[in-house]
Amino acid sequence: MQCNMRILILIFFLACGALAAHAQQDSTLQNAIVQDSTLATADTLHVLSDTVSIIGVGDIMMGTSYPENKLPPANGAHLLSGVESILQDADVTFGNLEGTLLNSGGTPKTCKDPKVCYVFRSPTRYVANLTRAGFDMVSLANNHAGDFGDIGRLSSMRTLDSVGLKHAGQLAQKFVIYEKDSIKYGLVAFAPNSGCVPLNDIEGAKALVMQLDSLCDIIIVSFHGGAEGAQFQNVPRTHEIFHGEDRGDVYAFAHTLIDAGADIVFGHGPHVTRGIEVYKDRFITYSMGNFCTYRGISISGVNGIAPILKIYTNREGKFYQGKIIPTSQTYEGGVRIDPMNQVIKKIQELTRKDFPESRIQIAENGLINYLAQ
Repeated sequence: MQCNMRILILIFFLACGALAAHAQQDSTLQNAIVQDSTLATADTLHVLSDTVSIIGVGDIMMGTSYPENKLPPANGAHLLSGVESILQDADVTFGNLEGTLLNSGGTPKTCKDPKVCYVFRSPTRYVANLTRAGFDMVSLANNHAGDFGDIGRLSSMRTLDSVGLKHAGQLAQKFVIYEKDSIKYGLVAFAPNSGCVPLNDIEGAKALVMQLDSLCDIIIVSFHGGAEGAQFQNVPRTHEIFHGEDRGDVYAFAHTLIDAGADIVFGHGPHVTRGIEVYKDRFITYSMGNFCTYRGISISGVNGIAPILKIYTNREGKFYQGKIIPTSQTYEGGVRIDPMNQVIKKIQELTRKDFPESRIQIAENGLINYLAQ
């Protein structure tokens, strides 16, 4: 009898141990990043304990007071309210700030072709929309950062500095480092425009990335490049000339800077969304379109849909998984979640066409999975 009791007790503890091991295995599976080809079509996001999340969005221009008043009501508080909770839910949130933060004055830029000359001047108080939405970093490397000359550039930088919002891309501040939870994120931004860190100086760009690589854990590269408009949704893998300006070979640029040490490349400039890829376990998006562009920029058709890209990496920037959150905007409205998932379908289409060799899969719900070699 005593022997039987000991056997029963032993069986009980063995069973408990097996259940615990099974539970631990289930927990491990729930927390694993989908890498195996048999799981690559999963439609559920899986997150490891060492994962960080980085959000990137495209062009932001919150209204302009020049040459006529095209400012939104209530200081534009509604522009991002529909997506604030999403933008706030990341370790780092990035966007491309078009135009200047300037209340008045400055010298408006002139262009060779007045028909395609646009200048934007948003009140400095509008920076509150960015901080409230959770932005941590913005690029000032674009063709509108200098819309009002040096006065506008300085006003933008001082306004962002006053609220602790990191910025990069002007020659006065080529890169910036942001630290959170013991991880150092470096941002460096490029554009083919005066006053900006030059997009077409490849050797100079590589040197900046390598410098950041010695200082940071994760390096984010932003570029403003490529031709503009609905007819330029594809990535041509060659230099793009638009209105006489060399807008760079963005494919070679992105790959070269990842070779130099970059971890994430966020592209913008064409005012439409382009395809995505993963190169050497690092994520690239070639254009994130018009994200929040109140009245001053066309949002008709494909110009009015844009992704919120949420990228999950390890603490060294290796891509694990991603998510496309689809958005759209109306002429005088703000950014809203798009129930039709238009930009997910567009990115699926463009990625298949432009990067047929890509080992990423984009699910119908926007989940991005990567089949590591």
